[in-house]
Amino acid sequence: MKSAYLYVRVSTDEQKKKGFSLIEQEDRLLKHCEMNQIKVEGIFREDFSAKNFNRPEWKRLIKTIKKNKYRPSENILFIKWDRFSRSIEYAYQMIGILRGLNTQAMAIDQPIDFDIPESIVMLAVYLSIPEAENNRRGKNTSDGMRRARKMGRWPAKAPIGYMNFSATDGRKVIVPKQPEATFIAWSFKEYSKGRSTISQVRKMANLKGLKCGRNNFWKALRNPFYCGLVSVPATKNEESETVVGIHEPLISQRLFQDVQQILNSRRTKNPFRQKTKPVFLLRGFLTCPFCGRRFTASISSGRHAKYRYYHCLVSKCKGRVRADYLDKEYEDSLNKILLRPEVYDLLNLILKDENILTEEKKCTNERKEILEEISKQEILLAKVRRHFIQDKIDIDDFNDLKKEYKNLLDALHGQLSVVNERIINFRAPMIDRELKLQQTSIFQLYQNQDIAGKRHIIDLFTPVSINPATKQLNALQINQAICLITTNCA
Repeated sequence: MKSAYLYVRVSTDEQKKKGFSLIEQEDRLLKHCEMNQIKVEGIFREDFSAKNFNRPEWKRLIKTIKKNKYRPSENILFIKWDRFSRSIEYAYQMIGILRGLNTQAMAIDQPIDFDIPESIVMLAVYLSIPEAENNRRGKNTSDGMRRARKMGRWPAKAPIGYMNFSATDGRKVIVPKQPEATFIAWSFKEYSKGRSTISQVRKMANLKGLKCGRNNFWKALRNPFYCGLVSVPATKNEESETVVGIHEPLISQRLFQDVQQILNSRRTKNPFRQKTKPVFLLRGFLTCPFCGRRFTASISSGRHAKYRYYHCLVSKCKGRVRADYLDKEYEDSLNKILLRPEVYDLLNLILKDENILTEEKKCTNERKEILEEISKQEILLAKVRRHFIQDKIDIDDFNDLKKEYKNLLDALHGQLSVVNERIINFRAPMIDRELKLQQTSIFQLYQNQDIAGKRHIIDLFTPVSINPATKQLNALQINQAICLITTNCA
């Protein structure tokens, strides 16, 4: 009597729950063994995909075969070759492994006699058909999803802020999910202001109640689905495109484009990849005290370090000054120049008109929008209570809706408190604090600028001459208009 292991497999959880497929396969295999007097060594039941052999029960079957040191001739029986594998490549590899274990795979409905050379052709046919079916099924699925996207539908799991919903007529639609939808819309608006990074906006949204990781939050800000558009991927014959979706957008297309512009501009600025080069801020403004030519600048290698110098282009000229010493003298000169007291009244008006009132108006408009949304949600909550009193909805639905509106109102009140606090901060105390920052020397303004800003200040307070004896800066040449509003102007 021969012996064999029985292997039965289904590919989806649905087939496993129904149960008929596994039971039917097992029953037919047992009847086959009984008719052919084959001893059953074990039955292995699998509910896994056959795209490869990384399956729990199949691994256990191979491990069981390897335990027998004497390696007698054994068989693995299954119904059809698609139960064994749906990949020609992996199927041939496994047949070779089984041959090394003195074991043969056999399908009772598609028998193959490996002693006949021509049977190899039939084996190739049996193995290629399941793979072709898989490829065709996958292509039909991808084509169907692409057609759905072209029609403005989203044939996948709803992004964060939305949820999959079945309409009364059975259609599958995607609708906003509160309060996540409100948090996502707020995140777009907050990031579009350009005052916070993605990480900071995400943390603020998380504090409001949004549950979203760093990578998913970044993908959300890049997803045009939130402004009412559906992206259609490219194929070999068609290019990618974007169509108007049938779902309700959370933000406007203008707001989405503003966010993308900020994202793209910030992605191009990577300070860690920029090579740090020595900067000679005064180059182009200084003249040689000996020959009168324009100074240039370069780096000189000393015995222990490298040093920066402003020097003349003529090699025989003695015009040569250490750049760090001269830069320090220039900064000391700027530190002695202050704005006149009369200027602060003008600055007070400028700050109040240009900065504070503008920002305060934005916050006031934002507060107005939040109050309108709170009023709208309170009206909806009142309608829900009225429907419950009139027995139009049961208590479970009432509790769910009440909880949803309560969470949304709490989030809106939290936003309102933040906006109110910002409005309070824009009052007179904030003006005083900003004026204190302005009541500083020109040097303090100079050191907080980037290279372009510093060069602009040097153009207003220009070092034009150097003392040939001490190699120190003489008096600065200051713009006439600037002299009217500064002290110590020489």
